[in-house]
Amino acid sequence: MSVYLKTILLVIFLTFQITCSAQEEKSLSFAGQASAWAGLNDEKLVWTGVRYIPQLNYKIQKKKNLFDFEASANINGALNFFNFDSVSADANLKPYRFWARYSGDQLELRLGLQKINFGSASMLRPLMWFDKVDPRDPLQLTDGVWGLLGRYYFLNNANLWLWVLYPSDKPKTWELIKSNGSFPEFGGRFQQPLKRGEIAISYHHRVADSRENAFELPVFDEITENRIGLDGKWDLGVGLWFEAAYIHKNKDMNLVTNQLLANIGADYTFGLGNGLHVMVEQLAVTTGEKRIDLTNGLAFSGLTISYPFSMFDNLNAIIYYDWSGNNTYNFISFQRKFSKVDLHLMGWWNPKQYLIPNQAESGSMFAGKGIQIMFVYNH
Repeated sequence: MSVYLKTILLVIFLTFQITCSAQEEKSLSFAGQASAWAGLNDEKLVWTGVRYIPQLNYKIQKKKNLFDFEASANINGALNFFNFDSVSADANLKPYRFWARYSGDQLELRLGLQKINFGSASMLRPLMWFDKVDPRDPLQLTDGVWGLLGRYYFLNNANLWLWVLYPSDKPKTWELIKSNGSFPEFGGRFQQPLKRGEIAISYHHRVADSRENAFELPVFDEITENRIGLDGKWDLGVGLWFEAAYIHKNKDMNLVTNQLLANIGADYTFGLGNGLHVMVEQLAVTTGEKRIDLTNGLAFSGLTISYPFSMFDNLNAIIYYDWSGNNTYNFISFQRKFSKVDLHLMGWWNPKQYLIPNQAESGSMFAGKGIQIMFVYNH
């Protein structure tokens, strides 16, 4: 176990012990989510799986100060049948969330394994720096990051985020190479409310390591990487937003030395029946050795259409279009809510080679044509 992880766990434990010594109101709760699924695709692959995420929460309230703790695990197993004559099995157990948090009137500090996400876009997100939430995933699952996040809320609703992260041994979203384990990552974000909207600026710094990479990139053990993001959104009857990020490395990494990503989007609910919600986004990505290089890039469009038949039934369609490869990615799902169980029926019709940015993991399942059924139970 690394020294960073040991330090994080020690601080969580000590803070918990000190806070528990003089508390007034305490509460302990347990919840969980169980899911099971089965699917079939045009490669004659049948897959089945189960997942359980138990979650334990402990809260301590003393006057205006709140201290709470969350621990959860991701327990899952799967069986895959190939051509109906061979089978493979897989099982996994790992921590999902493990954090301690202090909350006051205007200050929040959260330490441990946690989810950090922000930005205005929903489908094609340049600011998807620390999570991998797929808009098509009914469970909206994503691994967390180890670190300390602080947020301060000003009286005018502006807020400041600051974070320090344990360096990841695997590339995060929009990263092709891992971080150097000897250097912590850090950054921040400031959000400012505007009339009928808000605008924000974000920054993140890390030291990357390309000594083990699968893309034949130049090899360096220390590559300073800085990224800056800008996003804003407004409600003008029609929802409007933009999101952009610029990533620069101080070493020559060929076409990924510099990356520029930009997204614009809009959504509107039409007064048809129970309300037809339509969302569109456009993403442009350029990479190159120069700071601003428009010679190498790609463009994707995203469209989401959602219609609620009732409080319990919803139909949703997500379509992506790759302007560079002239490919269309299609996904449709139906959700039915019962008293304690949610039913999800999903189908897709996509190219065999899956190239949607930052969806490589889910793309292994959504490539080609397929269907899936999923049951979800929350308690």
